[in-house]
Amino acid sequence: MNTEDLIQSLSSDVRPVRRYALGCRIGAGMIGGGLISLLLVAATLGVRLDLFEAMRGFAFWMKWTYAISLSILAIAATARLAQPEILPLPWLWLLCVPVLLLAGIGVGELATTPSELWMALWLGQSWMVCPWLVLGLSLPIFLGLLWSFRRLAPTRLRAAGATAGLAAGACAASIYCLHCPEASAIFVLTWYSLGIGLAAALGAIIGPRALRW
Repeated sequence: MNTEDLIQSLSSDVRPVRRYALGCRIGAGMIGGGLISLLLVAATLGVRLDLFEAMRGFAFWMKWTYAISLSILAIAATARLAQPEILPLPWLWLLCVPVLLLAGIGVGELATTPSELWMALWLGQSWMVCPWLVLGLSLPIFLGLLWSFRRLAPTRLRAAGATAGLAAGACAASIYCLHCPEASAIFVLTWYSLGIGLAAALGAIIGPRALRW
């Protein structure tokens, strides 16, 4: 059998892929994992009692916008890396934008706060547990993405694992906002980002093994 005949025989029964199959597959994994993380927050940590009041203020939307903007960019990168062909990611630098904007808000906070209160502003009341809670809440979402990848074909496994972990961590941080009472930008920039970074690092470590096909 020559090469052309072999290719023809292998491709004769291949079904066409639906146009939005990639997005649906990744979305299903993230939504499933996100619902589990949401239930974990409600059942173990508890939704803050003043949530509706907090949603009228700037601090809640600052945290939520930071987390959700990182997650959107990370999901887009994950979708690119889930495909076998090497697609460029020239817009990946946009991940720096929400970080820099939040840093600017944090500098403004420090400028208007007496220096003796800077440490309290930075550490808040939950700095020791915040990154670990974000990391823990990211695990169901990351597992959902691993399920999504079972029918996908990534070739850059470490990069795909890292972006999947980043997406899971950022989504987990947005869910954690429902519980977290902290209102400082410098707190969010440090401890939320640390939790998200730990999730990305975990994805980069696990990716080469868990995403192999």
